[in-house]
Amino acid sequence: MGPEAGLGSLSHSPGEARQLPEAGPELVQRWRSQGGELVELLTQVRERVGGVAAFRLGPSPTVLVTDPQAVQHVLARNPERYVKRSHRARLLIGDGVLAADGAAWKRQRRLLQSQFTGTGMRRYEHRITEAARTTVERWAGYARTGRSLDVGQEMRRFALDAIWRSLTGHPLDDGTERELDAVATVATALPTLPADTTEARDAVAADLARIDAVAEHAVEAAREGTAGPDGPGLLHVLTDAASEHPEYTGQLIRDELVTLLAAGHETTATTLTWLYLLLDRYPAAREEALAAGGEGSPQRRQAIQALIHETLRLYPSAWILPRRAIEDDTLAGYTVEAGTDILVCPYLTHRDPELWPDPQQFDPRRFRTPDRRPAHPGAYFPFGIGPRACLGLQFALRESTVLLEHLLPLHTPAFSSTPTKAAYGITVRPDGPTTATLAAQGPPVRTRSS
Repeated sequence: MGPEAGLGSLSHSPGEARQLPEAGPELVQRWRSQGGELVELLTQVRERVGGVAAFRLGPSPTVLVTDPQAVQHVLARNPERYVKRSHRARLLIGDGVLAADGAAWKRQRRLLQSQFTGTGMRRYEHRITEAARTTVERWAGYARTGRSLDVGQEMRRFALDAIWRSLTGHPLDDGTERELDAVATVATALPTLPADTTEARDAVAADLARIDAVAEHAVEAAREGTAGPDGPGLLHVLTDAASEHPEYTGQLIRDELVTLLAAGHETTATTLTWLYLLLDRYPAAREEALAAGGEGSPQRRQAIQALIHETLRLYPSAWILPRRAIEDDTLAGYTVEAGTDILVCPYLTHRDPELWPDPQQFDPRRFRTPDRRPAHPGAYFPFGIGPRACLGLQFALRESTVLLEHLLPLHTPAFSSTPTKAAYGITVRPDGPTTATLAAQGPPVRTRSS
């Protein structure tokens, strides 16, 4: 289906701007009385009103944006009109690039950008591969002994190892891993913390102190020029920047380090956990991916990347992207006033049946077959689009691909139970343990028809 499907009613010239269609207050009242998740309300708003829809949680309207053209208008074409609101994770990441704005954001992003594209990514290829091999060895031990594992914890361990090696040049040791568990603890708690900043900080003070201690030790080692066995890491880029850019204080370097740790492992770990849960429900998808080509072949890699992209379609790295209109605008033919809150929702765009046939179905062939997915850039954006798209997009895709190339042919987790629902925080994560055992399993025999 083409990218323009279902958009006819949204096409108006600027001179024909109309009032935003609004979901009735009874819908919000019913949602509040039932104590549902925000995603449930947004789903109902979209179904009732469409891809650009207003509703009221307070005195001012909030606008839900899921239509691809409107998504591109907000995120890619007019980011200066629709700005990020204060990031929920600021308590954890401070003024790191994810939470920064204005001129500070531009400086910080410019410094980091080169590290995550082209030559920069090649510097970290070996480190990602070593983290994957460490995971393979650990899983071989689980399979040999029959010991159970938690797939979600294993994916966090791998992703944290990969980003830690890339930041410091050192493999992740057990002590550092235990201390950095506090990153996930704080990130998970953020949506439920008190609105008052002081009270919120007090509630997670012990965990923040653990994170700060690890960061302080790593930054000091980088300043002293102490390189790991793989040479200097990304953290050395930040400490070196301080000699030319006085704004890179010890606090800002800490904030960037924690930002890269948090954003660089939690989203990847969550995606890989969902992927294994989906393969448990759709085992044929694994067989198709491994039958696509031999080990290390481009065909095998493309098939594995299709698994990742289809997982990201269902469970995007950021399920909701809040913005605020800072000036009046016309969006999809409708008037948006300055001060309006905007909720761009990849989760709902990716599940729109007018864009994605059978949207609840896990079907990686959408990303391997021409014309099986909508072409509009606003129809698939698990890492955002536009100037504030995720800085670590290529890193996340590369580490996920490398791990699956190593691990997928060897083991199929047999889950003792699987989570029955998702938890919608900063990411969409499985709401419950993912305990499994492993059995060694080679790839399927390739037949003439495959």
